[in-house]
Amino acid sequence: MEALFQTVAPTWLWATFWAIVVVALFIDFVVLRKQGAHEVGFREAVNWSIVWVAVSFAFNGLFWWAVRDATGSTEEANTRALEFLTGYLIEKSLAVDNIFVFLMIFTYFAVPPAFQKRVLMIGIIGAIVLRTVMILVGGWLLAEFHWVLYVFGAFLILTGVKMWIAAGQEQTLDDNPALKLLRRIMPVSQNYEGEKFFTFENGKKIATPLFMVIAMVALTDVIFAVDSIPAIFAITSDPFIVLTSNVFAILGLRAMYFLLAAVAGKFHLLSYGLAVILVFIGTKMVLIDVYKIPVVFSLGVVVAILALTMWLSVRSAARPSGGT
Repeated sequence: MEALFQTVAPTWLWATFWAIVVVALFIDFVVLRKQGAHEVGFREAVNWSIVWVAVSFAFNGLFWWAVRDATGSTEEANTRALEFLTGYLIEKSLAVDNIFVFLMIFTYFAVPPAFQKRVLMIGIIGAIVLRTVMILVGGWLLAEFHWVLYVFGAFLILTGVKMWIAAGQEQTLDDNPALKLLRRIMPVSQNYEGEKFFTFENGKKIATPLFMVIAMVALTDVIFAVDSIPAIFAITSDPFIVLTSNVFAILGLRAMYFLLAAVAGKFHLLSYGLAVILVFIGTKMVLIDVYKIPVVFSLGVVVAILALTMWLSVRSAARPSGGT
């Protein structure tokens, strides 16, 4: 069990991390709640995205300083900081596909824009708790059973191939088994009741469509966490880096959703890039005992793939359909 908690991070940095998380959630649930239900505009989404990225980078700088102070090695601090940055970027990248599914769920259930903020806020709480548990379990498995790395790696490669095949195809929730199961378990009202999750019809307490949306968002995050967490374990086995890079990416998810929802159509090739990233990370994990791919190289590959697919998306969208 000791191997699970072997980390270069000092205790005070763990405390600082959780303090930041608590403050962030306080801002979301208490301060922003005073705004009431309202549609998050593009400018607000941009501003909050910048804030969360800045906070994440500032924390990474603090992490670098703490590692150098604890180990006396600048090289070790550089390596660990790069691991955090790579893990953060991978999680942010994979969150893009998650966001597109959220957008599909909101569209399918015709969720009013003013209610979407609360759904995502609650979803973030669930994601932090869920992923913390999954990371601890994953860390224990890797510490006790090294061969699990190969299983994770093969799973990521298979997921990447499936994502590539599915990219560009129209997605639908009509045949979603989770949605069918939820509808069998509980009756659902036809209309929204503000931000309420339950209402009464004919004297019976039933769920509102907003509750169904929350449930679908939670189930979606479970599915995507199974993909993203092994991907970060391919970069580092340090539980502190895996957890913090994951959680900081999640904290900015709400702002990132509203930002990407406004420009989703411009990056239609991004799913192909994410598929390639998953295959690359899976390959890195499978080959870890044969050749350990440097963190700097991994970071460069992820950035290059994202930049290329975004550039190709914008270029192909800008090209006239009937041009020569």
